Amino acid sequence: MTTVFTDKGPALSGSKTATYRADEARASQEFRKAYESKTNIVLAEDMPWEQCADGLIKHLVHEKLNTREMCVEAYMQFLKPGEKSGVHRHMWEEIIFVAEGSGYDLHWDLKWDCLEAFQWEWAAEPKAYSWKRGDYIYIPPFTNHQHVAGDHEDCRLIVMSNRIVKEMGFDWFDQVANAQDFDALKNGGGR
Repeated sequence: MTTVFTDKGPALSGSKTATYRADEARASQEFRKAYESKTNIVLAEDMPWEQCADGLIKHLVHEKLNTREMCVEAYMQFLKPGEKSGVHRHMWEEIIFVAEGSGYDLHWDLKWDCLEAFQWEWAAEPKAYSWKRGDYIYIPPFTNHQHVAGDHEDCRLIVMSNRIVKEMGFDWFDQVANAQDFDALKNGGGR
C-alpha cells in the first residue's frame, strides 16, 4: 500500500528553485546594521503634529520616526472642551491613558458571524464610558469609537497600539466620520 510517507513522487516533483533563506539571512544582516543607526530617544520637538480626520494629534512613536521600537505606535490626542474626535475602527486593540481632562468615549461594539461568510455589523447605539485624568480606556478590535471632551477643560489622551497586528496582515483601518471642523481645517480654515 502506497502512503504519503512512502510515495516520494509529490515531494520530489517540480524544478523551480529559490534563494529565500539566503535572502532572509542577508536581509537580517542589513536590518541589524540599519537598526544600530535608529534612535532610542525621540525629542519632543522631533515628534510631528498632525491635523487629521481624527483631530489634532502629536506622534510619539511611529515606524516613520526611525526609532528602535518595532512593535508599538503611540500618539497624543488633544481635545478642547466639548470637542469630539472622529469616529474610526481598526483591527488592533488600543489602550489610551488619560493624561489630562475628563470626558467620555462612545463605543459601537462589533457583532460578527462567519458561518458561511464574514458578516460585520456594529451596534446601532453606542455605549458611553466616562473617563477622567489617570484613567485608561480599552478599545477592542474593530470597535467603532469616538472620544468626547468634557465641557470645562482641555483633554490630552495618550493612545497606544500594537503595530505587529498590522504586519500580520490585519492593517484594516476605517475612518467612519471626521472630527468636528476637520473639513474646514483641511480647506484652509484655522484651529
